[in-house]
Amino acid sequence: MAAVTSAAVSIPSFTGLKAASASNAKVSASAKVSASPLPRLSIKASLKEVGAAVVATAASAMIASNAMAVDVLLGADDGSLAFVPSEFSVPAGEKIVFKNNAGFPHNVLFDEDAVPSGVDVSKISMSEEDLLNAKGETFEVALSDKGEYTFYCSPHQGAGMVGKVIVN
Repeated sequence: MAAVTSAAVSIPSFTGLKAASASNAKVSASAKVSASPLPRLSIKASLKEVGAAVVATAASAMIASNAMAVDVLLGADDGSLAFVPSEFSVPAGEKIVFKNNAGFPHNVLFDEDAVPSGVDVSKISMSEEDLLNAKGETFEVALSDKGEYTFYCSPHQGAGMVGKVIVN
């Protein structure tokens, strides 16, 4: 058995332990533990940082996923000749994507008598001869002048394939 030569030894107290007999050893049954306090987190700062991260992530996702566009189907899923949706609103400059879905061929023409004054429909419409012939083909346009625009599919206008967009 080893002899203890220091003046005092601190050991934790355990039930059932017996102190060994040493002639000059002092045994203490108490222990003092000191710990530095943990740094406190500031909830206000933490929420601010989380909020900024959420906003940055959402903005990136919107840009990356083309979230700033409205998709309009040309032909409904049930095969009916319609724009889906047939009426909608967009902010000025937002991209509108017309996507061939069913009942094609289709095209998208804006009615020169039903657009805001000064808008040149030839710059925002497809050519009447151009047609989207396959599922998934698209035509994109961004309307910058505020107001109401009526559009139609020339091969199916007589069947009621007409729509309207309000640009805010």
